[in-house]
Amino acid sequence: MNPRKKVDLKLIIIGALGVGKTSLLHQYVHKTFYEDYQTTLGASILSKIIILDDTTLKLQIWDTGGQERFRSMVSTFYKGSDGCILAFDVTDLESFEALDTWRGDVLAKTIPMEASYPMVVLGNKIDLADRQVSQEVAQGWCKEKDIPYFEVSAKNDINVVQAFEMLASRALCRYRSILENYLTDSIKLSPEDQSRSRCC
Repeated sequence: MNPRKKVDLKLIIIGALGVGKTSLLHQYVHKTFYEDYQTTLGASILSKIIILDDTTLKLQIWDTGGQERFRSMVSTFYKGSDGCILAFDVTDLESFEALDTWRGDVLAKTIPMEASYPMVVLGNKIDLADRQVSQEVAQGWCKEKDIPYFEVSAKNDINVVQAFEMLASRALCRYRSILENYLTDSIKLSPEDQSRSRCC
C-alpha cells in the first residue's frame, strides 16, 4: 500500500475498573504517566498516526470506562471497531477473571467477518511487587483463545508500544483482507452476470 494513503482504524481498550487502561493509552500516545487516578466516565478518544508496513495508519483509540454501571453504554462503542485491547491488572485476580466476560461482550457486539477479530491481552502493572496473576496463568488463558499476550507497565513504559503496534498490525491485515474480498466479489464478471436482454 502507498504510505501516502491513510487507513483509519478504530481500536478499543477495555477491562475492569482501575486496571490502567487510561494510563496505557496516555503512555502510548503522549509518552506520559499520571500518578493521580481518575475514573473514565463512558469513553474518551485519543488519536495517533503511525506508519506500519508502508501504510500510514490513523489510530482512533477509544478508552472505555470499566465500571459495571457503564458496561451497557460502553458496549455500544464496540460497533465498527477494528481491534481490541483486553487489559487486566496482574495484582488484581478479579480483573483477570473478568477477561472472559469482557471478551464475550466484544465478540457479541462486533460483526463476525471472514477474518478473525484482532485482540491482544495486556497484563498491566508488572512494576508492582504484589502480583496475583502469574505470567504462566495469563499466557495459558491467551494461548487457549489464540490471543497474543504482553506483560506491560504503563508507569515504566514496558512493552506498551509493542502491544499497541501488534494490535494495529493485526487490524491492518484484517482491513486489507476484508477490502480484498470486497473488491474481488464486486469485480467478478462472467457470462452469467451479463444481461441477456437484447434491444428490439
